[in-house]
Amino acid sequence: MGQTESNTGRRDDEARAEEAAAAAEDRGERKDKVLHARIPPSRDREIKRRARGLGMSVSTVVRNVLLHTFDLVEDIVNDSTNLALSIAGDEAKRDERKGDRHRAAKKASAPRRDEILGWHEAILNLNAVCDRCNAILAKGTRAAIGICDTPGERSIICPDCLAKLSAAGDDDAPT
Repeated sequence: MGQTESNTGRRDDEARAEEAAAAAEDRGERKDKVLHARIPPSRDREIKRRARGLGMSVSTVVRNVLLHTFDLVEDIVNDSTNLALSIAGDEAKRDERKGDRHRAAKKASAPRRDEILGWHEAILNLNAVCDRCNAILAKGTRAAIGICDTPGERSIICPDCLAKLSAAGDDDAPT
């Protein structure tokens, strides 16, 4: 049998398989499709090694990877979008989409002192700079984070500035 006859036969087999799957689906039966893919030998060895390690068949591992990859990517994209909107502030993002970049930049900037409701002490997970004295605040050190009821950047101050603020008893007191 020549190459052309072989390819034609394969296409006929695929068409029959698709028709059978459609008929089974119409009857309420669920018939999974078979997927063929070319992969490098190194990837084949890796998949087989992982399947053995998990005590699963290669087919099950590949099926699970394919089924979960799209959901995982979608979750990452959604989480990244939500995080970016949270950091920038939803209002600032809306203003930017409308074309009012000046207003968006103003809303996303650090809050004024009279907009800060209070201060919360925390241990920093990232490096920061004190908004009042420009002291460098290293990851793992204590700082105070300004709590506001408006979106935008957070205000961060060092322990010394927080102590001065506490001693003054008023956020508007000169520092």
